[in-house]
Amino acid sequence: MDAKTHRQPVTTWPELMIESELIEYLRIPAVSKSKDLRNAIENLKRMHGLPRIHLCGQPLYPLEAVRAWVREKLAKEAV
Repeated sequence: MDAKTHRQPVTTWPELMIESELIEYLRIPAVSKSKDLRNAIENLKRMHGLPRIHLCGQPLYPLEAVRAWVREKLAKEAV
């Protein structure tokens, strides 16, 4: 599924998100000018330490770790 395709809003998020769910969770389409939203995620992983684990060679994004990462980024920017 294309990351820019609009879906019904998710009200609950899985404990382990796949990349397309993470893109929606972080609202990347609303804040990124990138044509390929995966590039935005790759940048967050490389440059900002976006938390993830790998299962069967695929990245999964633990919801609580992502939430903690967002709180940490917010605290650093609020200073």
